Amino acid sequence: MRIFLWRSACNILITLSLLGLTGASDPISSQDRELKIGIVQRFASLKTDKLELKATSGDDLRLKWQTNNGQKTVVSTAKTVELIPIMETLRQPQVWEVLVLGDYRTFETAEDSAKKWRSQGLEVEIAQPERWQVWAKRDIYSTPLLRRLLLTSIHRSGQKIPYLNTQVIKQVARVTWEVSGRQYTSSYLEITSRKGKIWVSNNRNPSGKKLFPGSLYLQPNAYGSYSLVNLVGVETYLRGVVPYEIGTKAPEPALEAQAIIARTYALRNLHRFDVDNYQLCADTHCQVYDGLNGASKKTDQAIASTRGQVLTYNNELVDALYSSTTG
Repeated sequence: MRIFLWRSACNILITLSLLGLTGASDPISSQDRELKIGIVQRFASLKTDKLELKATSGDDLRLKWQTNNGQKTVVSTAKTVELIPIMETLRQPQVWEVLVLGDYRTFETAEDSAKKWRSQGLEVEIAQPERWQVWAKRDIYSTPLLRRLLLTSIHRSGQKIPYLNTQVIKQVARVTWEVSGRQYTSSYLEITSRKGKIWVSNNRNPSGKKLFPGSLYLQPNAYGSYSLVNLVGVETYLRGVVPYEIGTKAPEPALEAQAIIARTYALRNLHRFDVDNYQLCADTHCQVYDGLNGASKKTDQAIASTRGQVLTYNNELVDALYSSTTG
């Protein structure tokens, strides 16, 4: 996504307002809401996956996790930690199944479909195992019998697209890491640092290591793998968005317009990954967020000068979609 807006266009077409996160008149700038960004979405889906987390110069990583089924909390420190998946064979195979109501190319078309299913009385959720999908809500249609009864009813109504996705799981992914010569594993891992910045290297990404602000969390997702989630304030998050979505050489008004629209888009779309317990992704399915490597004085100034400003209509955040080309 990239947008190029000039000052005249900004003056004529964009009305800016300050909107509190609850819809009141308090400015967002007084709250700098924290966002949960899935910076690695399907870690451990491949046996060869590897993540390296490294502290900045003069700093340490603080690792926190639970053992003994959540009964004991372990805290440790390290300069560097590698996260590596292992596949654990189950004693008894397990069945994983969802009722898929439709497959879609974009979140927006999936969301539109989800609204139609809800209007018919169905509880649904939006997922992105690969393409976007609408699922019959798993905690409502929680047994094979309920899913099959619902599918039969849907097919009898003349809608033939929905189907059951049934998989027999023989192995599950676990994530391991080593600290001071001892190996650990847990479903959740919290990584923080004193300076609030952490280097992340992903062996699937050839562009090298990236510097992320805030804290990191490794957590399970809805597909049997894991997500590395970055907890970061809105204004700091924009430092990793604006340079990648418009560049650093655009005119000042264009940079400011991009900052406002990116802020609006983020706050309007916090529900995209509810199924995975985070809010936004870091690629073009949302808006590109690449950490602080590309942060610049020009884009930082545009973010600071528009701090808290969002685009609204009828006192609600607009869905501020933008693109480099629209065909």
